[in-house]
Amino acid sequence: MADKGMEQGYLVTEHLVKRFDEAMAVDDVSLSIAKGEIFALLGSSGCGKSTLLRMLAGFEQPTSGRILLGGQDMAGIAPHERPINMMFQSYALFPHLDVWENIAFGLKREGLPRPDIQRRVGEMLDLVQLGEFAKRKPHQLSGGQQQRVALARSLAKRPKLLLLDEPLGALDKKLREQTQFELVNIIEQVGVTCVMVTHDQEEAMTMANRIAVMSRGRVLQVGSPQEVYEHPANRFVADFIGNVNLFEGKLNVDEADHCAVLTKIGEIQVGHGVSGTLNMPVALAVRPEKLEISKERPPVARNVFSGQVKEIAYFGSYSTYIVVASDGTRVRITESNTSRDGRSQITWDDTVFFWWDDAAGIVLRD
Repeated sequence: MADKGMEQGYLVTEHLVKRFDEAMAVDDVSLSIAKGEIFALLGSSGCGKSTLLRMLAGFEQPTSGRILLGGQDMAGIAPHERPINMMFQSYALFPHLDVWENIAFGLKREGLPRPDIQRRVGEMLDLVQLGEFAKRKPHQLSGGQQQRVALARSLAKRPKLLLLDEPLGALDKKLREQTQFELVNIIEQVGVTCVMVTHDQEEAMTMANRIAVMSRGRVLQVGSPQEVYEHPANRFVADFIGNVNLFEGKLNVDEADHCAVLTKIGEIQVGHGVSGTLNMPVALAVRPEKLEISKERPPVARNVFSGQVKEIAYFGSYSTYIVVASDGTRVRITESNTSRDGRSQITWDDTVFFWWDDAAGIVLRD
């Protein structure tokens, strides 16, 4: 899938392909990434995202296609000669060197004068707020601090492109969430173009300006986090990003401003047309938070269905209900817990009504 506006990109991949024997790891990937953008490659294990990142770094050579950075073709340029730095999930810090020496390592190998090295390392320590830890060894730091040292080392040589391979994968959930914002602030402050690989959708949506969702070596959709979440291009993207209810059916009505899909639970009204063919198979995607639930019938006429509550899960800020409709369809509904003392009157085995606005769903052909 080509990314629109390729000619405007600072980092461009043109029909990039990578085969390992008969296996296709990356399949005709064309992307355009703007200067200063934080761009995420998102997908499950084995989808090709890490292979694509390694090709950008020069650790793998493309079977075919081109990689352009600032208009320069990267073909034939060795990894250490590319204006690119890569930060690995393991951080790869030198355990026998202190923080200062770890950050200075690449600068020393380039042969920079010592005053320049001292100034640059000092700038990086200030940037990641680790000046007071300059003489500590990596094992004396927390996971989040080690991550910032690795980032400082990656940025010290002023790369044109920063590659992050599962950058927060080694951190626990709470620290990972906190570090996401710190990492974005540092990258934006430096202004470096960044491509990150992750299988964590929340991480991608929090950190990236745009996301490329990958599966089986191909890019299925490129867009902002909101575009990918609210307007998925196909069933895979809808199901992979967040939770979703997918109602399979056939196109029953199709007008310019609305359509209807006939499903097992009944006819579902949708607030947009699809310019399709009547009776063609489609799926209707509705996010759980778009649904409403009540024991009382609502005062609306469209997209109202009933079922029995089979599961309830409390997550603090929200609760999730699994409702089974009369035809056996399992529907996930999410409700915000806005009051600390408020308790829902809905419990297990209750018969409930659930509904959503016709603008909440999106019809997917693929």
